[in-house]
Amino acid sequence: MTNSSPVSSNAYEYLDAVGPEEQARLAAVRRYRLVDQPVEDAYDRIAFVAGAIFETPIATVSLVEQDRVWLAACQGLVGVRQVGREPGLCASVIDQDGTYVINNAAVDPRTLEHPLVRGELGLRFYAAAPIRTHDGYRLGTVNVIDNRPREATPRQLKALEHLAQMVSDELELRLMVIRSAAETQRMRETVS
Repeated sequence: MTNSSPVSSNAYEYLDAVGPEEQARLAAVRRYRLVDQPVEDAYDRIAFVAGAIFETPIATVSLVEQDRVWLAACQGLVGVRQVGREPGLCASVIDQDGTYVINNAAVDPRTLEHPLVRGELGLRFYAAAPIRTHDGYRLGTVNVIDNRPREATPRQLKALEHLAQMVSDELELRLMVIRSAAETQRMRETVS
């Protein structure tokens, strides 16, 4: 993506094409420095547990960027690290606070045209809980996916919400480490 102005003081050019609320949300996604990074064990374990609770073949921890959904962890889709940001799945979950469930995506008007529903994956069941930061930004989801229609129990959905909160807690710990490392570096530069 190119910047609309020839010179920008904005370090993230991708933020130029969105409104202020989405700019702030995208800046929150970036502050954790998890996008475009290797899978970390903590997020991989959370995805595994989500899939085990729902007995689904696929479970992910996702972060919703401006033009894509980055999979910080993914169980059941080997080699997939990102998908498009089409509405109906992860990109729609971040617009709300509670869990989001699609029992049969083949007949649900929110997902009829989604490529993961129409395509080879044949997604039918999708349940997700938004990952909400301590300062209120919804960054992405913890979600489970199946290629057959199904129902989720209230207990499963509550577990999904708890897993999303665990991701949020892990992200805050990550941010503390990032800030501590930056402060240590500043101190070293001051002493040198």
